[in-house]
Order: sequence, then C-alpha cells, then structure tokens
Amino acid sequence: MTNTVLFDFNRKSLLPFTFTRPVADIRIGILTNRQHWELLLETQSSSVTEDYLVKKFPAWKETENLFINGSVIPTQELVDATRSLKLGQRLLSKGIPLTAFAEGWPDPTSPYGKFRDIEFKGKVHILSNNWDIFTLADAVIREQFTLVTSGRKSAPISSTNKIISPENVFLEAGAVVECAIINASTGPVYIGKGAEVMEGCTIRGPLALCEKATLKMSAKIYGATTIGPHCKVGGEVSNSILFGYSNKAHDGFLGNSVIGEWCNLGADTNNSNLKNNYSDVQVYSFAKQEMVSTHLKFCGLFMGDHSKCGINTMFNTGTVVGVSSNIFGPGFPPKYIPSFSWGGFEDASRFKLDKAKDLARQVFKRRGMEFDSTEEAIFKAVFDMTESANLPGSEK
Repeated sequence: MTNTVLFDFNRKSLLPFTFTRPVADIRIGILTNRQHWELLLETQSSSVTEDYLVKKFPAWKETENLFINGSVIPTQELVDATRSLKLGQRLLSKGIPLTAFAEGWPDPTSPYGKFRDIEFKGKVHILSNNWDIFTLADAVIREQFTLVTSGRKSAPISSTNKIISPENVFLEAGAVVECAIINASTGPVYIGKGAEVMEGCTIRGPLALCEKATLKMSAKIYGATTIGPHCKVGGEVSNSILFGYSNKAHDGFLGNSVIGEWCNLGADTNNSNLKNNYSDVQVYSFAKQEMVSTHLKFCGLFMGDHSKCGINTMFNTGTVVGVSSNIFGPGFPPKYIPSFSWGGFEDASRFKLDKAKDLARQVFKRRGMEFDSTEEAIFKAVFDMTESANLPGSEK
C-alpha cells in the first residue's frame, strides 16, 4: 500500500479554520475531506502542514509517497486517475497540483519540472475560500451519502415519524429519531451513530447529522447542512456546516455559515445572510488582509475554533471570527473579529492566553476529553501569530 500524504493548499484563504487543522481536516459533508479520500482510496493518511501543527498531525515519510492536495474534493474519476499514476507523475488541473506519486519527499507544488505532469480532464472541485465549504456542501453530502451507505441497510425508522422518500434516509446503529418530519425528496438525510433527533424537528435534506450529534426539540433544518459529531443544535439552520463539538442549542437563525469546533452560540443568536440592498457579500480575507467579494448574495458567519458569543448576539452578513474569541455586547459586532478578542466592540481587549486555555480545558473536560500540552502549544502558536491584529476588528 502506497504511503498517502495530504498537503496543505489554499491554507491562508481558508483561515481561520486552518489555524487549528490541516486543510484536509475541514468537514464539508458526512466526512472530513481527509476521511473522504481515505474511504475512496481504502487507506490511511498523514499530513504535510504548518510546523506548529505537526505534533498533532504528523507526516509519515516512506521511500515512495502519494501526495494529495488536501483542498481537492475527491471523485471516483480522480481517484482512478490517481491510482494509475506511475512514479514521478503528477496530475494537474489548470496548473493546480491535484495528486503526485513521488520517490522521496519532493515539494508536490513545485513548478520546476520535478514531475512528469498530466492534465486531468475531469471535473474538479477545490476548497479555495471559506464560502466554498457551504456552497459545495449539497453535492458533497449527496456523493458521500451514496459512498457511506452503499450495500448497507438503515437501522429501523420509528413509525412516529413522517417521512417523505424514506429510501433517502439512513440511520446508523443507535440513532434515535422520534416524532420528526423528514423530507428527503430534496436530498438524502444521514443520521449518524448515536445521534438523536428530538420531537417536533422538521428536516429538509440534504442533511448530515454526524455521530452523537443532537437536534433539539422543534429545530428547523434546511439543507444542505452538516452538523458534525457531538454538536447540539436548535432553532433554524440553513445551508450551514458545524465541524464538531459545537453548540447552537437554542432558538435563533444560522444561515450560509461555517462554524468550527468547540464553539458556542448563545441563546437567540442570529446571523444575517442577505444584505438589505441584495448586493454581493464581502468578507475579510486573511490572505489579502482586506475585505473581498464572495460574489454571493447569501453569505453568513465564519467562526473559528473555540470562539463563543453571548445571548442575543447579532452577526452581520459575512462576519469572520477568529480563534478563541469571546463576543458579547449590544449592537452588531464588527464584520471581522480577530482571534482572542474579548468583550464589547468599542472597548474590545485581548483574551489573555492563560484564561483562554483554562476555558478550553474546562470545555474539553465536559466532553470527557483532555486539553493536553499538544493543544496548548497550538493555542499559543495561534495566539502569538495573531497578536498584532487590530482590536476591535476593522472592515478594511
């Protein structure tokens, strides 16, 4: 079996989510992009990523290595073409490296002729910006639903539910769904192992409710939406991705948004996903350090890992929040909130590192997990590299 290594690509354009993980570990459907590649290739993988992430995400080096662009969403056609690569060959799409089979440890993105390049003629989807995570979610959930459920039988669905197109609903073992309305004619609905859909929930696919995630009573979910492992979600959610271990447990609207891990949205938190003048939404770009157009009419909130907001928080269209920010106060927060921000908006201050780590430690403990020295080191690295960010966040 060839050693498989996923390398970061478009990392800066995918911040704040890639502050705390390799690009390949972004969740977009039922699976992370890494898990999707591993399932299709029937292998396990490691990562080439930033130095401060290496201890948590180490690289496995062998004599021969298959390199994969971690921002590329796999398809069976691309996997087949990758399997056919000979040593020294690389697949490209319009100049972008997709996969490469190499001896030793060369740079798979190098333009200097170290590979014999082959142009891949098939369709390619690449995570180039944060909003791609929710705009591509519909197609990815459908693809992964087929992949994950093929040849398998769903756990029984209780007769207390009203199901439209039950053939498009799949429950893993231990999933609990009672007194819900599920319309799977608009897309598949996947309910993961040990997940729960409480009474009164209304679901319109496609939806991925991952392992041990919970939909609270009377939640209204519009596809395409992913609710990652161990998340708790209530209120109204539309075309949004929650990576895992995050909570939006109460009423309020979340639309066209991406929420990282270990986040918490206070009760009645809402985000705008459409401007009053219907113009294209602009968001803060970490890569360009300025506001850029998404060329989208609908675009909501992007929140990095460990960030939280108080009750009744109102986020404007296209708001970007960094890592470990604690947001509260009246009015709309700025459209860009740097990592480790604390408090109000006119008088926002820096969240002290020791207090931020202590809070993360408590949150981990509530889930029976340990915020260990590896996690602490990542926190400090992100804290140090974002220390020069202006407070409060600006709309440059």
